[in-house]
Amino acid sequence: MNADAGLSHGLAKDDPGLRARIEDFLYLEAGLLDEWRIEEWFAMFAEGATYEVPPTGDGSETDPATSLFYIADDYVRLRERITRLTKKEAHSEFPRSRQRHMISNVRITGMTGGVADVTANFVTYRAKRGVVDTYYGKHVYRIDCAVQPWKIKAKRSILDMDMLYPGKLTIII
Repeated sequence: MNADAGLSHGLAKDDPGLRARIEDFLYLEAGLLDEWRIEEWFAMFAEGATYEVPPTGDGSETDPATSLFYIADDYVRLRERITRLTKKEAHSEFPRSRQRHMISNVRITGMTGGVADVTANFVTYRAKRGVVDTYYGKHVYRIDCAVQPWKIKAKRSILDMDMLYPGKLTIII
């Protein structure tokens, strides 16, 4: 098998061991968010990475250059978001909300040059002041598996909800 057939850096897209390691990586990410260890979560991103949440009802092809996204962060903006959310002045998250991130249906959809294209379904629960909000949809990742530790090059969280109610998206999905 050659690189065109799915091998790159000794990694094959259809290798069940790779899928299990990617699942563990995504579970680590979810755990860091659940525990509000967002500095460590940010460290999972590669320099130059992007993090996007397109508007509800829009698919994975929506472009932040032509549509208004809930979140369209490059690496620098994501760093600023993390810094802001760790301050007491971030009233929407101080005291912070309680969260649980559920990940399922992890699939490797491609592999090029050691970078895995991955999709996973998610449900995120956010509880604050007696109200529980539920966010659900699909994450689309580009994960660099050729470096140690692995790094997220891109993450897009596509909400499958028809609208954001009550309209708060202060957590990181």
